[in-house]
Amino acid sequence: MADDLLVIIPTRGRPQAVPALVDAWNDTGATADLLFAVDTDDPELAAYKAHAAELKGDGRVRFTFGKRRRLCGTLNAQAAKAAKSYRYLAFMGDDHRPRPAAMPWDARIRECLSGGPGIVYGNDLLMGERMPTAVAMTSDIVRALGFMAPSCLVHLCLDLVWLDWGRGMQRITYLDDMVIEHLHPAAGKADTDAGYEEVNSSEQVSADSAAYYDYRDNGGLAADLEKLRKLVEEAK
Repeated sequence: MADDLLVIIPTRGRPQAVPALVDAWNDTGATADLLFAVDTDDPELAAYKAHAAELKGDGRVRFTFGKRRRLCGTLNAQAAKAAKSYRYLAFMGDDHRPRPAAMPWDARIRECLSGGPGIVYGNDLLMGERMPTAVAMTSDIVRALGFMAPSCLVHLCLDLVWLDWGRGMQRITYLDDMVIEHLHPAAGKADTDAGYEEVNSSEQVSADSAAYYDYRDNGGLAADLEKLRKLVEEAK
């Protein structure tokens, strides 16, 4: 392990995001490790493997290839493994790009989370403080819960859960000047593709929304917050 912060990026159908994200790491001076999680049934698998071969010498960058679990399932599978060896874990979509600042974004994350269990997020220039579309947390949260987001979710509403956890723990920080830009069609910064169409379909919106409200209102969130508050108390 070259670093104590791992950024997990589940990606599908967008191999062009790989060099763009590596460029963002270079432009920002980031030292955080970067893991691209790719589906073995991805139509663009060959392009991802070509990027993996090209980046083999970059100690910050790794690829994992596995069966399709959708975004939440892939993130949880990789986070559960990484929580054993990394102090901090982060999620970004393949359409997020960290931007340069006086202090590198990954250094801000380490500084903010160094005091114990917690969650931090920056400004995605779309949702801002309202929603952590990209997020970082101490890995003890993942170890305590066994996941980085509830497994009842597929793609949407993970950010709402992270807000619920952070507020419930009273351990969440928003850094307005830490820009991790979300290049999303809703911001007019990307064209709609098959991936966006799938995850933003009315069926997926309905399914993930219902799953989130059930988790929030019917005991799932309360049980998880009990574990997280205990984690905070033990760290004092």
